[in-house]
Amino acid sequence: MLRKIISILLLVLATEALAQESYKCNISFELRGHNDSFVSLAYHMGDRQYIRDTISTDRSGHASYKSTEALERGLYMVVFPDNSLFEIIISDDQQFNISCDRKDIINTLNFSGSEENSAFLEYRKNWLDFQEKASNTRQKLEKLSNRDSISIYREKLTTMEKDILAYIKSTAGKYEGSLLSSMLYSMLPVQVPEFDIPPNVSNRDSLRWLMGYHYNKEHFFDNVRLNDPGLIRTPIMYNKLNTFFSNVLIQAPDSIIPEIRKVAGMAKSNKETYRYVIAFLFNHFRESQIMGHDAIVVMLADEYYFRGNVDWVSKEFLDNLKKDVASIRPGLIGNKATDLTMQTYSGVWKSLYEIKSEFTILYFWEPNCGHCKTVTPELRDFYKKNKGKGIEVFAICTQSNKEEWEEYIAENELEWINGWDPMRSSAYDFYYNVRATPLIYVLNADKEIIAKKLPVDRLEEFIDSYRKINN
Repeated sequence: MLRKIISILLLVLATEALAQESYKCNISFELRGHNDSFVSLAYHMGDRQYIRDTISTDRSGHASYKSTEALERGLYMVVFPDNSLFEIIISDDQQFNISCDRKDIINTLNFSGSEENSAFLEYRKNWLDFQEKASNTRQKLEKLSNRDSISIYREKLTTMEKDILAYIKSTAGKYEGSLLSSMLYSMLPVQVPEFDIPPNVSNRDSLRWLMGYHYNKEHFFDNVRLNDPGLIRTPIMYNKLNTFFSNVLIQAPDSIIPEIRKVAGMAKSNKETYRYVIAFLFNHFRESQIMGHDAIVVMLADEYYFRGNVDWVSKEFLDNLKKDVASIRPGLIGNKATDLTMQTYSGVWKSLYEIKSEFTILYFWEPNCGHCKTVTPELRDFYKKNKGKGIEVFAICTQSNKEEWEEYIAENELEWINGWDPMRSSAYDFYYNVRATPLIYVLNADKEIIAKKLPVDRLEEFIDSYRKINN
């Protein structure tokens, strides 16, 4: 009988052991003071956070998260009902224990069975300690007036910064290959050197800025593991990409496009990070309001989406993208504007190419469009001021009510060239991607597109600058 009991007990223990082994993720929680409640397991994705699951605690504050599927590598959050939280790293080892007191999470948080999270916790404490000491030192520095004392405190700050950077680099190296390592390396700033510029060089400050710009641009991603998918589920990947493409680079397509190719190449060895980077770039520049960035969208479509390098989007998405790009392409800055021929308010037919002017403003509008009612009078006043100074306006009404169009022209004294193409036989809406009004294009004497979507109050400044650069 005893032998049977022992056999059954061993069988039960073995079954439990096998069950534990079958869980690829098994995280135990001891959340003291958080009894009979719940926490949310959330994660970062780009600049947003999402809830992965909800975990219930028992009457003693114990809980567990178990899954036969491993969690994706990333920085996760354990979120309490009042939105207070602490962060944990989910990496290769997903079998560990977490404990803390609900009323004092920062000072009582502890990890058992996860060396990576223990190191992360130590780093967070050291970082907070550094910030507090640095803040106190800066406050003292601001109150000083003695030069020697100021020099001493500045040196203290410099030493503190060097020490924390050395600590970050050392910890990252110690845990090489882990997500913690990738996160810490990403925090190391680009150290732009002092450039030795001869004193007899003219525009030394401009040259120093340019050299610093190129150095920062070339080395910005030196410490960022763009092929580590774990960084996608931290704020780091998004922040690095957004900072580089929004703030570091000159916001001109010729400056941005080569860097897109470089960054995409860095991420390409991992399909997940490659997908994230390409999607980020596409959405970032598609949503950009900066003039000329539509050329970057076309480049991304041509070189990545249309060449089969993006296999995660649907055929429907690609078909719609091809239609969009076909409409965007003719109106890109630098292209020769497509000729348009149509009837005018005066009753004669007029071609865009017939307009002999240093600059032609192509204006798409409607009489009843709310925004047009503000912009059209502004453009009219601009035209009256600059008429005869090498500037002509070709205004095309995009609605089909001729009576309203004629009344508005007469009442508002629109003396420019007023085009009328109610059937859109010139396909102006396609060639100039007219999806909303008002819309302004600026053409030079050769009818090349040199600007678009400019507000009226910037037209004069833009034209003056263009003249200075090109004359």
